[in-house]
Amino acid sequence: MNKTECMERAEQVLMHTYARYQVVLDHGEGVYLYETDGTKYLDFSAGIAVFALGYGDEKYNEAVKAQVDKLLHTSNYYYNEPTTFAAEKIVKASGMDRVFFTNSGTEAVEGAIKLARKYYYKKHGVADSEIIAMEHSFHGRSMGALSVTGTPKYRAAFEPLIGGAVFAEFNNLDSVKSKITDKTAAIIMETVQGEGGIYPAEKEFIQGVRKLCDEKGILLILDEIQCGMGRTGTMYAYQQYGVKPDIMTTAKALGCGVPVGAFAATDEVASAYEPGDHGTTYGGNPFVTHAVSTVFDRFEELNLLDNVKEVGAYLYEQLEALTARHADKIVAHRGIGLMQGLEFKEPVKDVVTRAMKAGLILISAGTNIIRFVPPLVIKKEHVDEMVKILEANL
Repeated sequence: MNKTECMERAEQVLMHTYARYQVVLDHGEGVYLYETDGTKYLDFSAGIAVFALGYGDEKYNEAVKAQVDKLLHTSNYYYNEPTTFAAEKIVKASGMDRVFFTNSGTEAVEGAIKLARKYYYKKHGVADSEIIAMEHSFHGRSMGALSVTGTPKYRAAFEPLIGGAVFAEFNNLDSVKSKITDKTAAIIMETVQGEGGIYPAEKEFIQGVRKLCDEKGILLILDEIQCGMGRTGTMYAYQQYGVKPDIMTTAKALGCGVPVGAFAATDEVASAYEPGDHGTTYGGNPFVTHAVSTVFDRFEELNLLDNVKEVGAYLYEQLEALTARHADKIVAHRGIGLMQGLEFKEPVKDVVTRAMKAGLILISAGTNIIRFVPPLVIKKEHVDEMVKILEANL
């Protein structure tokens, strides 16, 4: 079918939960995406920080195809090698001890919240715990994840949500302290806030929260769904701060396109879960976990962390220069590695649309911020190409 027919038919059968662009994507090569009519785009969104390896990585594709022919799914009542291998690689990369596989990042947050509350219940014998989350945070759109998402526009229409969530100001330790009570089971935050505007945690803040948790017997949950898997230059962003969470969540680039997420915890915390406390039909199936295992292998083979550090530094320099040249329009630039943002004085929707028409895919983070989360395989020449297109369409 042609492009127009595809969009018209989609509008007849899909729920209207996305404000889709008038684009029909067909295939990708490297860091470029192509429409069904052949239109080419430089992709600086990577499916919202998912496709770390870029499009068409041959070793990844062949590994996934081979697993399709071998075994796609079994119940979690049985063991399988791909799930074991993938869990071992997450444990090694994260410094955590035990892993639970989910189908998405949102599910990982749900599982992490449940684990924190179960740990509190076993410790105190009561089920009236609270969780401190951050203002302007984003953890997902299911009811539990939404309950700890500190952005009112996402929450308002779905109240009442799951109780026991209170919100503190991100990067304000005194604000967090003021919310702690005897009922506080955990503090949850993104190490780098994504949807909230690309705000990295300040070192003094995150270290201070870790110290508070240690002193008060509170669990620290770090959401690394967007900022993890190498995007900031270390496998997980918290590794740059000298802290370790009690529970962490990961997804997006974890599977590079297959539906998978995970939450991981220390042995002590993970032991709170017992058979029947949590479960999933599809989570951790051999297909997605073989993809996860291959992603970790490709990170090493391609030296992706080194590339993120080098190209991320170059991207930072170029966006700083762009900000200086257009101070009348751009008010701030921030971020780490290949997770950066430009804050504009005005809404960025028109800029994003013009850039797309010129062959560049960008996404926003809120109304006034353009988010840069490209595939982790990008090179400096791709940064130059992006800046040239963006600047011509400001």
